Amino acid sequence: MEQVSFIVWRESVEALLVVGILYTWLRASPEGRRGLPYLWGGVAAGLALACALALVLLGVSSWLSDEGQEWFQAGMALVACALVVQMVLWMKKHGRTLKRELETGARDSVQNDNWWGLLILVTIAVAREGSETVVFLYGTVSAGEASGSMLSLALAGLGGFVAALLTFWLLQLGGKLITWRRFFALTEFLLLLLAGALLVGGLDHLISLGVVPPLVDPIWDSSWLLSDSTGIGKVLADFAGYRAYPALISVLALAVYWIGVWLTLRMIDAKAARAQAARA
Repeated sequence: MEQVSFIVWRESVEALLVVGILYTWLRASPEGRRGLPYLWGGVAAGLALACALALVLLGVSSWLSDEGQEWFQAGMALVACALVVQMVLWMKKHGRTLKRELETGARDSVQNDNWWGLLILVTIAVAREGSETVVFLYGTVSAGEASGSMLSLALAGLGGFVAALLTFWLLQLGGKLITWRRFFALTEFLLLLLAGALLVGGLDHLISLGVVPPLVDPIWDSSWLLSDSTGIGKVLADFAGYRAYPALISVLALAVYWIGVWLTLRMIDAKAARAQAARA
């Protein structure tokens, strides 16, 4: 349940940030206030698209056979892993300029009296966050990191959204303890941990299908030290892909994943440093 709450919390805060930036900018001028109905219309349209994607995923899953569902769940877990990493890298590249880019798009819409362009901008932004949330949640459940009834999952999601509203309010107040920079740094790390767990969960499905060889299964037994079904071990299994009885292929895949992520983040930081030095 904690993974569901975390995903909804993180994605909702990001969506609230986008809507909050545009709302504040539009409210600042009489011309901009004319675009507020289109802003809320874009929010509604984006949420509707995300809900439609959720229904499609549930419908496709219900049509498949048991083996087909195993394939579909493996695929969704791996797709969710890739989306999480892509989102973290995108925010790493564009986080500093996100506000300027959104305000530029809104300014162009106001100047050209193109309110439908503003609606499409907001729709895409909200639908992106909403669809990522849907895929992440489905991938997390499919990978086996979250279990429970639909009611408990819905309550966990609602709790995550309420926490997002509170977090957004605190971040808007500002302060030295909680800042947007620290929020994104912490949640990006947690998201990368979760992506690793999704990768391992997807591999578990593929191993059970006989598509991916485990090589050595298990490569070790650490259940005597830390079980992956209770306590801290369960949290590490949910958020970082820890396994007390891991297959060698899962260990190798996780090692390659973290090395690749680390190198990519280093490249992004180096590129940003060179760009800043060139501007100076």
